[in-house]
Amino acid sequence: MILIVIGLILFETISSIDNAVINAEVLSTMSQRARKWFLLYGLLFAVFVVRGMLPWLIVWATNPTLGPVGAFTATFSENPEIKKVIEDSSPFLLVGGGVFLIFLFFHWLFIEAKNYGLRGERFFHKHGVWFFAIVSIILTIIVWLAIKKNPFMALGAVVGSTAFFITHGFKQNAEQHEQDLIGGGNMSDWSKVLYLEVIDATFSIDGVVGAFAFTLSVPLILIGNGIGAFVVRELTVRNIENVKRYIYLKNGAMYSIFFLGIIMILDSFGYEIKQWVSPVITIFVVGYFFYKSRKCL
Repeated sequence: MILIVIGLILFETISSIDNAVINAEVLSTMSQRARKWFLLYGLLFAVFVVRGMLPWLIVWATNPTLGPVGAFTATFSENPEIKKVIEDSSPFLLVGGGVFLIFLFFHWLFIEAKNYGLRGERFFHKHGVWFFAIVSIILTIIVWLAIKKNPFMALGAVVGSTAFFITHGFKQNAEQHEQDLIGGGNMSDWSKVLYLEVIDATFSIDGVVGAFAFTLSVPLILIGNGIGAFVVRELTVRNIENVKRYIYLKNGAMYSIFFLGIIMILDSFGYEIKQWVSPVITIFVVGYFFYKSRKCL
């Protein structure tokens, strides 16, 4: 349990680096009062509403027979029958989450600007036009294999790809409006606070979906992601310039996302993956790119 929570904290923190950078740059243009409000009440909203509600909504969506109240109580229940219901529906959740994370990785690899941390990254970035072809082929293969095993899983894979493109649209919109927020424009401080909360909610989806690769226990996810959200807020306030100097941390986050996506898909098809594998891989991958970044300082 301790290893899982450590892995969740690390994954949530590293995968939210971009969010922390946007927060820090926009907060620098706001009044002290609005800044304090966002860092205090915004943290409570990020932890208890966004990261608290999303796992519950995901459990409810994958177990609609439980109902909203039943899904909420099931996340904290020790009843073996309820646990079995959640475990039986987990392939839908895992394959959808796995597709979401793999799409996220390939979008970064092919399209997003980056510091090249490994050989081959420059080559893939130069051939970004292949992103849509690659993910379409991956989705087709997963759906074809899933239909043979369970048609419900095939739907889960399609839902995962749909969720990726929806959240990607919101992120792209946030990036386009970031300079307007920093430049001031006509937006009030409170409008900026609300906009930052929307951005935070969008970025938090990556961390919540990836958390299910570590465990299906929602209480553990709440603890790990909640502490991770607090760490991100601390980085936003105190050390964001130092964090930005570690130029390969984003690489570490994305490669860990790729491995977690593979683990979720394999798990959904019945391959037994030990629970310690996800946190160990995350710690090793992020640790490697942290070390690589330090060498460049």
